[in-house]
Amino acid sequence: MQDMMDNYTILIPVLLSFLILVMPSGIRYYYTLAVTLLAVLITAIPAFNAILHPGGAVTTFDAKGLGGHVIFTIDTLSGFFILVTHFTVLAGLLYSRGYLSSYRQSKSPAELALHNFSFVWLHFSMLGVLMLNDGLAFLIAWELMAVSSFMLILFEAEKRETLKTAVNYLIQMHVGFFMLVVAFLICREGTGAMRFDALQIYFTQHRAAPLFFLFFAGFAIKAGFIPLHTWLPEAHPAAPSHVSGVMSGVMIKMGIYGIVRVMTYVQSDFLLIGIILLIISSVTGLMGVMMAIVQHNLKKLLAYHSIENIGIIGISLGVGMTGIGLANPLLITLGFAGALLHVLNHSLFKPLLFFSAGSVYQAYHTLNMEKLGGVIHRMPHTAGLFLMAALAICGLPPLNGFISEFLIFSGLIVGLSAGNVYHSIALMGVLVALTLIGGLAIFCFTKAFGVVFLGSPRQTTEPKVREATPGMLFPQYLQLLLILFIGLLPWLLIRPLAEIVAVSFKATPCTLPDTFYTILQTVSLISLILILATGAILLLRKWVLQRKTMVQGPTWGCGYTAGTSRQQYTATSYASSFGDLAQPLLQQKEDFTPLTEDELFPRQRNYAIHPSDSFRSAILRLTGFTMTALKKIARLQTGNIQHYILYAFIYILIIFILLYLKIV
Repeated sequence: MQDMMDNYTILIPVLLSFLILVMPSGIRYYYTLAVTLLAVLITAIPAFNAILHPGGAVTTFDAKGLGGHVIFTIDTLSGFFILVTHFTVLAGLLYSRGYLSSYRQSKSPAELALHNFSFVWLHFSMLGVLMLNDGLAFLIAWELMAVSSFMLILFEAEKRETLKTAVNYLIQMHVGFFMLVVAFLICREGTGAMRFDALQIYFTQHRAAPLFFLFFAGFAIKAGFIPLHTWLPEAHPAAPSHVSGVMSGVMIKMGIYGIVRVMTYVQSDFLLIGIILLIISSVTGLMGVMMAIVQHNLKKLLAYHSIENIGIIGISLGVGMTGIGLANPLLITLGFAGALLHVLNHSLFKPLLFFSAGSVYQAYHTLNMEKLGGVIHRMPHTAGLFLMAALAICGLPPLNGFISEFLIFSGLIVGLSAGNVYHSIALMGVLVALTLIGGLAIFCFTKAFGVVFLGSPRQTTEPKVREATPGMLFPQYLQLLLILFIGLLPWLLIRPLAEIVAVSFKATPCTLPDTFYTILQTVSLISLILILATGAILLLRKWVLQRKTMVQGPTWGCGYTAGTSRQQYTATSYASSFGDLAQPLLQQKEDFTPLTEDELFPRQRNYAIHPSDSFRSAILRLTGFTMTALKKIARLQTGNIQHYILYAFIYILIIFILLYLKIV
């Protein structure tokens, strides 16, 4: 009896979730939260156990009666991703209560119920992806993840652009789904089994690279690797901010999980896979951050930074695969542990950025950075949270982004002397690319924070602005707490991650050098002293100013006192020099009518730059050409029976000629 309860326990939240659709509005949110917490409780305990006992604790739920024999398994690797997913989903759900409050007047109870139901099922489907080994069951969970996230993007379906974006997202997800189906079928043809663990047998008997990169293409669409990323910059801005945070924080990581899971079974072509992955990831990271710099929409800017960070994770995975090819345990550990840590770090600071952007949107009803300014004066908590998350994503100490990027940089430096001269040249190029990515990220978030939060308001009629509600700020401060924890005490995570890598990749366990931990401890100590000193100075300042009368006045303008917000840097002007420099790649379009010689009294003009994604433009040209061709082919459908008989006659004639010439 106990075994049966254990086996079916995992299905209880699934069955309870359907009641969300009929729950009264007053308790629907709390019921949704309860169902989510139940799913977290059931899966988080075995996930923790798997991480605490790597390789020795694997939990299995055998759910019979679901049209077959479905087994859910939580091992060390899936346990890590499960815990990352749980925290981000819970943070998004807590944030959503305050964020959705403004939609209760414009959305019907049925629409809000469907939104909550889809959010819960996005969570369930991601857990299914992480726990299923059978190929068919995995593909079903993968499809449920696509459909549930599609429904979440459609939240504001009354907007034509949102509807178009959601359909485009669903189409691209099915392209990736088709690639995964073909990859699993190839595995079944070669091994007789359509399962992840059957890949080890397949890769033992065949070259790994062809099938690996077919899997990679299917998973890379979900992850957002360039050039398979074109859905991502459109879907994130269209979705509500709590959905954007979950999609960017963990949903795109399901693609990373799939890639890593396939990597654990690869038996050959390690160096080839590693080098190609390094090249693709470097291009992804560089193009992602470059496109982010020239954006005017705050959420689209953050979406391109998700692509950039996927590139960083891919670089780290490439370092790990190169390490396996070179039989270098230190390189393996630094590469894969750096990738896993950056998965965790990105799941913290990127949702925090999206939640902060959502708070700004709720207050100002726009995400156009050209219309924002001086937000810090009205929303100091949101501004501070955005700033800390921006520092983290830029890889600056004392925050968590620095730690994972330090691991990745260390792996690249170790790899310089681990292989031959060609490997060293490749790794040196990636090292330069990663350095550029970090520098450009700082430039981008200097623009984003400066233009949005600093300066003066740019709108002549500014709406009534209030700080985000405590319920919206609470999950953001929880994320900030974890960001600081990882940044100040990184060795508490690095050692368990190294064990996960050793178990998952069946690699020789590698103890990182003591000097590595000494450097991290020194950085953490200096960072802690800096934080304490900054806090002491701020407290002292507050104590001193309490005794003085504060007088506010206009900013000193070097003797010019009639300045307006129009004289501030805009998002366009801040990035104009970079845009001109990178014009061949970014393809920015100017919207401006130049002056003519006979125009004695110039009329009023507007100047705007519209950034264009060159990869998306290429895909649109291809689809446009395809649609034109199909329309021309459609002319063959005349409705005239004589024409259809003629088509059949021509077909038979062609077959006869080919047979006569012995071509077929």
